Amino acid sequence: MEPIIAIVLALIGYALGSAKLINQGNEALVERLGRYHRKLSPGLNFIVPLVDQIVMEDTTREQFLDIKPQNVITRDNIYLEVDAVLFWRIRDIVKSFYEIDDLQGSLNQLATTTLREIIAQNTVEETNVSRAEMDTAILNQLNQTTEEWGVQILRLDIQSITPPESVRKSMEEERAAEIKKRALAFEAEGERDAAIKRADGTKTSMQIIAEALRSHPESREILRYLVAQDYVVASQRLGESNNAKIVFLDPSKTNEVYNQLIADSIAQDGNGKISENGK
Repeated sequence: MEPIIAIVLALIGYALGSAKLINQGNEALVERLGRYHRKLSPGLNFIVPLVDQIVMEDTTREQFLDIKPQNVITRDNIYLEVDAVLFWRIRDIVKSFYEIDDLQGSLNQLATTTLREIIAQNTVEETNVSRAEMDTAILNQLNQTTEEWGVQILRLDIQSITPPESVRKSMEEERAAEIKKRALAFEAEGERDAAIKRADGTKTSMQIIAEALRSHPESREILRYLVAQDYVVASQRLGESNNAKIVFLDPSKTNEVYNQLIADSIAQDGNGKISENGK
């Protein structure tokens, strides 16, 4: 009876020693007598005790690596402090274990070197306006190397690019000057458009008045009244001004002004002659 119990216990011990449970999202590597044997997938796996050994279990899920702020010099010799985050994933766990030692440390060094190299090819202004292009260039260059390590770089996000205080102040002043320049340009364009519209309105009004005078000569008295009314309104506004001045209008000149206005209005008929009804 005792030998049977011993055999049962040995079988139970063997089963417990050979059964290995790998969690979902992980993979493991098995070596047999010191050499790579096979890869264990998520779930229940069995190995040969004392012969097989699990040498590594790692996740195949996405991971991130925080790259510490780096001092980088640009093409125009300006020192920048760059902070970035690297996102990566193991694609081939066999390569990630046997092809490179200290995978995360190697990724950190490689990302730092590549980041400095790409930024050194750009000026300060280019680093601010073409950040997405730099991210893509860095990503492509990193994947060329990490493919041999069984690792895929998913993305590299440049979180911040901090120039020196003097450079930052100069850039802010330059941006403020550019904004002011655009505002002045918009204002000048608006004034020009308003002047054109006022000129078009005056031209249209003159054409309407000329047409009315040609069709109804008796409307000249109405025009005389409107001219006199404009003089009164202008005089009132001048009187309300803080810098008001006394202006004397020679009554004898009003008829000349009126007649000139009539002549200019009627001249719009296209032949420059006053009709007989307009004497």
